[in-house]
Amino acid sequence: MALANEDFCYLTTTGRISGRPHTIEIWFVMNDHTLYMLSGARDRADWVKNLQRRPAVTVRIDQQHFKGHARVIGDQEEDALARHLVVGKYQPGENKDLSSWGRTALAVAIDLYLE
Repeated sequence: MALANEDFCYLTTTGRISGRPHTIEIWFVMNDHTLYMLSGARDRADWVKNLQRRPAVTVRIDQQHFKGHARVIGDQEEDALARHLVVGKYQPGENKDLSSWGRTALAVAIDLYLE
């Protein structure tokens, strides 16, 4: 899928306190119908706190919009896959080593609802 080659996606969560939409630009990897992302601030990031409270999210990649269900990855095998895929996609274009970030960040998955 050509969208998988995009550098960023735009993740919109619903504010856990305000109830208003909040959008961030974030690195992602697409694996079948699941997007993987890493949070360097782990569960302290507002976007992670928001999706833990309200997992229904929307994602824009290029000009296409998707609805999905967000979750912090608990499965060890899926966690390792997410880290491997995200670091593997972005390391070649980066001047700095992403391996430490890839080991310590929190892995998050967005399961897309595709029609």
